[in-house]
Amino acid sequence: MSDRILNDQEFQLPVSRIFIAASLFVALLLDWLPWQGIWLALRPDFVALVLLYWCTHKPYHVGISIAWTVGILADVADASLFGQHALAYSVLAFSGIVLHRRILMFNLRQQTLQIFPLLLLAYAVYAAVHWQLRGNISWEYFIGSVVSALLWAPVTILLQTLRRPRAASDQL
Repeated sequence: MSDRILNDQEFQLPVSRIFIAASLFVALLLDWLPWQGIWLALRPDFVALVLLYWCTHKPYHVGISIAWTVGILADVADASLFGQHALAYSVLAFSGIVLHRRILMFNLRQQTLQIFPLLLLAYAVYAAVHWQLRGNISWEYFIGSVVSALLWAPVTILLQTLRRPRAASDQL
């Protein structure tokens, strides 16, 4: 019976801090892609997705301070108001850490429904800062949170696949 349990369980390699940093850096690079027209409204926040993934799956490795640092880097890269992304990512990281056990109870489809309000909250922080600066908010601004939530499952599958142990060449 123990053989059956071992074969049925899915094992993942322990995550290294270098892998976490590399995944966040790749997400920053994806956020820097030039988006134009309607695609700008549909642009997902890749950094928020990867950050939320690590906050829910490894809350002891990625926390609010890392979210703040990545947010400052995103602010510098986007030439946006200094601290806008940092505030949104810190709120997102806090929410992900507090709710990580609840989120991980569900399958990926149900996790998407749990993740969507958290992403919507991050976009609401962006909108609040934008409203303070310019005095108006475009409701198209929140479409990105829907697209980001729809990408939760593929991002989760990708990051989990990269963490699985590789079969040795003599076992094939």
